[in-house]
Amino acid sequence: MERALWRESAESLARMIRSGEVSSREVVESHLARIGAVNELVNSVVEVRPDEVLAAADAADGAQREGRPLGPLHGVPFSVKTNIDVAGYATTEGSVFLADRIAPSDAPVVERMRAAGGVVLARTNMPDLGLRINTESSLYGVAHNPWRRGRTTGGSSGGEAASIAAGMSPIGLGNDIGGSLRNPAYACGVASIKPSRGRVPMANATDPIERPLNSQIMLAEGVLARRVADLRLGLSVVMGSHPRDPQAVDVALGGRPVARRVALVPEPAGGSTDAGVAEGVRAAGRALEAAGYHVDEVQPPKLVEAYLAWSELMWTSLRVAMPLIEPIMGDGGRRFLELTNVDFPSGAESLFAMHQSRFAVERAWREFMESYPLIVGPTWTQPPFEHGFDIADVDSAMAVAELFRFVLPANLMGLPAVCVPTGVADGLPTGAQVISMMYRDDLCLDAAEAVERSIGVVTPIDPRA
Repeated sequence: MERALWRESAESLARMIRSGEVSSREVVESHLARIGAVNELVNSVVEVRPDEVLAAADAADGAQREGRPLGPLHGVPFSVKTNIDVAGYATTEGSVFLADRIAPSDAPVVERMRAAGGVVLARTNMPDLGLRINTESSLYGVAHNPWRRGRTTGGSSGGEAASIAAGMSPIGLGNDIGGSLRNPAYACGVASIKPSRGRVPMANATDPIERPLNSQIMLAEGVLARRVADLRLGLSVVMGSHPRDPQAVDVALGGRPVARRVALVPEPAGGSTDAGVAEGVRAAGRALEAAGYHVDEVQPPKLVEAYLAWSELMWTSLRVAMPLIEPIMGDGGRRFLELTNVDFPSGAESLFAMHQSRFAVERAWREFMESYPLIVGPTWTQPPFEHGFDIADVDSAMAVAELFRFVLPANLMGLPAVCVPTGVADGLPTGAQVISMMYRDDLCLDAAEAVERSIGVVTPIDPRA
């Protein structure tokens, strides 16, 4: 009986390849077969070039036979969201209007994954320009949640999360300005890390303009996988300064000792929270207590102010960019923006006031985190919704905007955040989000691993009806 290598973690695959137990070709063939078997049900993988992938795997095997130095991901396949440049592939961002925008070079994260021995396996689905948290693309169509067809995978890295959850990829790359690494990880029952601001370099040769202000402050590229150990491995590979990103920095994982204290937030201020979601967060709290953390149910300060500052920063930047965005945007994304539009004041004085508020939120959180270095709460405050709910009408669109509110503070302040599954409720995954201080990504990973050890890993799964 053929071994199901697609079930293995990235770390396990790297170890087996390095030991000679399996070859990179065998690993890649297993994942290509899995894509062929289940992708039709999920529509999360949108481009795969088997001949190129197998040639790269053969090259990795050849390097090993010749005794060349092996990187930490030698021979391991990885997938890439379609808004991250991969040389020779189209950086489509899910838009039919960008289908022919071919990248001349790799983005830094892809460059580093290849340098670590990784093999580019596939490109994954996303909503047009990443401006919707439901993965429905004008170019590729709808990605379905492997847990329940017809439910959202989240977004905007929804194709990545669904591919990993269904066993089509062991580890992948995405990005996050409003939960886009964490939203789909939660919805699909996998793990992800949004790193601290500047820890991971970002640069696309295909970008038509320099990075706008909202992206300079709030966007991060990161890693998705089924296990937290793979997040740590992937982050160690892609992080660090890079000449193409003036904001990227060299900061080691780790820092001064801090109290093992957790602020548990099962029901964050600013809206309602589903009882099953809240119980998933409390399950994470119990796991952390069992691992020796001190856990208190307490709300962080200025949550509503954080949501408002994120919203104003996003909308003021989007309005400036709208003449470039609107002509290449799908109908679904355009409708979601129309339904969730908030008419913030414009002008220098308003922008000045917003940044004052943002700084006040950061100071309040920094003071709070001296007592509670870890904040653990939901990613979404409701279960994954049905396709189309986010654009049905104003009420449903605003309900979606409400349910992902707790991801926003980490983007606003550039804080690290890890999403980790906490089980299954009513046939859909639950999860918790672990947030810590700037550049203490290690604390998030440590706590998330403690949760994972206690509760277990819920994927890969076969896609379900």
